[in-house]
Amino acid sequence: MTIAFLRHDECQRHDMGAHHPECPARLGAVEDQLIASGLMGLLEVHEAPAATREQLLRVHTDDHVDTVISSAPGAGIVHLDPDTAMNPFTLQAALRAAGAAVLATDLVLTGKVRGAFCNVRPPGHHAERARAMGFCFFNNVAVAAAHALEAHGCSRVAIVDFDVHHGNGTEHIFRDDERVLMVSTFQHPFYPYSGTEGRSERMVNVPLAAYSTGRHFREAVESAWIPALAAFRPEVVFVSAGFDAHRDDDMASLALVEADYAWVTERLLEATRDSAAGRMVSLLEGGYDLGSLGRSAAAHLRAMIGV
Repeated sequence: MTIAFLRHDECQRHDMGAHHPECPARLGAVEDQLIASGLMGLLEVHEAPAATREQLLRVHTDDHVDTVISSAPGAGIVHLDPDTAMNPFTLQAALRAAGAAVLATDLVLTGKVRGAFCNVRPPGHHAERARAMGFCFFNNVAVAAAHALEAHGCSRVAIVDFDVHHGNGTEHIFRDDERVLMVSTFQHPFYPYSGTEGRSERMVNVPLAAYSTGRHFREAVESAWIPALAAFRPEVVFVSAGFDAHRDDDMASLALVEADYAWVTERLLEATRDSAAGRMVSLLEGGYDLGSLGRSAAAHLRAMIGV
């Protein structure tokens, strides 16, 4: 079976201002690299629908959803925090990004595709149940995981997060849900300065020191992630695919390369083959150097496709 690629033009219209690193060109960088590498022709392209309020409320409060909706400006830019701003197109982009997560989950769990990658923005893993932050408005990967649990009746789902920043929002939403395992690596100490204290037993977080390389990352995956995934036996794997731990990305100070993203994707699929049978839903999070973002996403997708 093929891999789905979910996108929507609305996601490129969200713009938080000149020189903001989470910029519309990020999506084009991924698509351009996939076209140049010949991978796009191997993917089944889908346009992302808008998430419904019901789907958002599985992981966010009424007040939070209302705040994001009511904050949407008719013109200009409105800041929800110093890093996170809305223009007139942000709300639709955020709804499409979360909706892509839902459709991707449907496609994978109904067997129409083996896996899916959502090339969408704004990202999501910093958004908490009642708070937008860190460029994120709705927690896309959490919306996807909750949809698998509530709409498809899954009993065990895993969330993998290899973004350079800790997915505080995802952990905040699922820390007390025994149906969810989260495994992650992130630079520490670093924004959002979380992930090392007060964890539940299903939050397998491995902080990495600045300047850690792919060797350190791979050691963390083998020693911490793989045993946890083997014991948990997830029925589907969700990935918060942030590519900002790449050595060329100057937003942070880790030193991964494209081969590390291909390796971890292959290793995750191998480790969960018996329980998840290759079912993987991946969603774009960070990655701000356009060249390394495109190359890393292509490496990740090449491993998902298996070519």
